[in-house]
Amino acid sequence: MPADINWNKENKENKFEPPKFEPPKFIKSGSNIIIAILILIFLVFLFRPWVIINEGEVGILSTTGKFSNKPLTPGMHFYIPLFQKVIIVDTKVHMITYKRHPEAGSMPDSYGTIRIYPAINVLDARGLPIQVELSVSYRLNPQKAAYVIKTYGLNWEDKIINPIVRDVVRNVIGKYPAEEIPVKRNEIAAKIEHSIKEQLNKIPNQPIIFESFQLRDIILPENIKKQIERVQIAKQEAVRAQYEVLKAKQEAEKEAAIAQGKANAAMIEAKGKAEAKLIEAKAQAKANELIAKSLNNELLKLKQIEVQNKFNEALQKNPNVKIFLVPGGVVPNIWMNVENKKVISSGKN
Repeated sequence: MPADINWNKENKENKFEPPKFEPPKFIKSGSNIIIAILILIFLVFLFRPWVIINEGEVGILSTTGKFSNKPLTPGMHFYIPLFQKVIIVDTKVHMITYKRHPEAGSMPDSYGTIRIYPAINVLDARGLPIQVELSVSYRLNPQKAAYVIKTYGLNWEDKIINPIVRDVVRNVIGKYPAEEIPVKRNEIAAKIEHSIKEQLNKIPNQPIIFESFQLRDIILPENIKKQIERVQIAKQEAVRAQYEVLKAKQEAEKEAAIAQGKANAAMIEAKGKAEAKLIEAKAQAKANELIAKSLNNELLKLKQIEVQNKFNEALQKNPNVKIFLVPGGVVPNIWMNVENKKVISSGKN
């Protein structure tokens, strides 16, 4: 039998195996560290023992169920998982709105900054039903966030704002008859705003900061609306009648003033004319008086000669002209045309 065949048989019987490779001890210890680090990283990402707080938010640290009074400001904060947790609370301005027909999907949620509720049903002073639409803006005091969450829970708005607003609106509007509400809308809005502020300030530690208030609409019953419309129409007609009376009175006063002005102008004109005539008459009388004083026989004779000369000149130019002078004038003579063959002359001595 060949020798190689015997050797193979011996090897099979002895089951020879090559020696195993073993790494050094320092490599074994390093792998344990790496595994521990990997496990630690996995646990960190699994439990995420940190929280990031954004602007407009504060964090409330709870350690085994006990809240810390000091809020966590915006930034990154670490905590111990399983023993601690951080509750993030929104401190931005929130708005609660009451509307007749809220949009679908707009009902309040735990962390929403806008909460929409149905309009508030109110009874007026006589028990008539009224609906009120309004909006209130407010925000959480960051320093009192832990107190609010500890006392009222995360749904603190439903326990603080909503009841206060409803009670105030009912108490204020319930004192007015429905007919007066539209006229006194501004007064009612001011009272509601003042009462909401007052009620919020009465809360211990004053955790809520009031921002603004807006009275959107007041929905009255249909019969009251019609009654108010009739009253408004009657008032408008009365105002219009008063305006017409006043206008007529003003027109009459205007016409009277114009007539009085014309009469005064006529009186002034007549007075002026009379005074002018009086002045003219006085002047004429004065002139006549001066003329009368200035007349004498020599002057009259001179005037007579002047007139006779003018007559003679006229006759020379047109011999056929007849000239008549009435006796008793300044020159008491009558001159006839030479064709009459006579000249009649008469004079006063």
